[in-house]
Amino acid sequence: MTKRYFFAGVLGGVAMFIWTSIAHMALPLGEAGIREIPNEPAVLAAMKNSIGDKPGLCLFPGFGLGPNATRQQRSEAMRHLGESYAINPSGILMYHPPGRALTIGRWLGIEFATELLEAILAVFLLSQTRLGTFGARVGFITVAGILAAIATNVSYWNWYGFPAKYTAAYMFTQIIGFVCVGIVAAFVLRKDAPHGLADVRC
Repeated sequence: MTKRYFFAGVLGGVAMFIWTSIAHMALPLGEAGIREIPNEPAVLAAMKNSIGDKPGLCLFPGFGLGPNATRQQRSEAMRHLGESYAINPSGILMYHPPGRALTIGRWLGIEFATELLEAILAVFLLSQTRLGTFGARVGFITVAGILAAIATNVSYWNWYGFPAKYTAAYMFTQIIGFVCVGIVAAFVLRKDAPHGLADVRC
């Protein structure tokens, strides 16, 4: 990847970060499908008493077997899991014990680095093609964004029951972020002739 393509990726990453910041802070996309817990103090107190200081990703209802259960025990419990789902609430919980620091600056830094890497990788893939028109370059990176958006979001909606509104809003935000990368990259590279994959001759 040439310096020009790398520069296009960096600028694209900045554009993506600006868009996602606007989407989450100025538009309702960041809150779509999310709501607060009713009677939150009582629920938080119950979680502190039950889970305590052990952080982790919790799926409920569980098998109730403990960490040393045999494969046969887990298989038997799986057969009765539907009954448990029918009479109990179900869901997924990312739990952090009290005392977690609210490090907004660090989280934003990691988010920016992540989106910058995504943009650079997307432009790197573009550099391996022979696409030369503005529209083709934007379209290529947009397709890469669609792949990234469906990679986990659809699975989380399917298996864990994430709200459809949340899933659609998050996927839309991600895809538009890649569209921004594509537009910026295509603009920066508008005078560059395609120089990617060599012709293959038999």
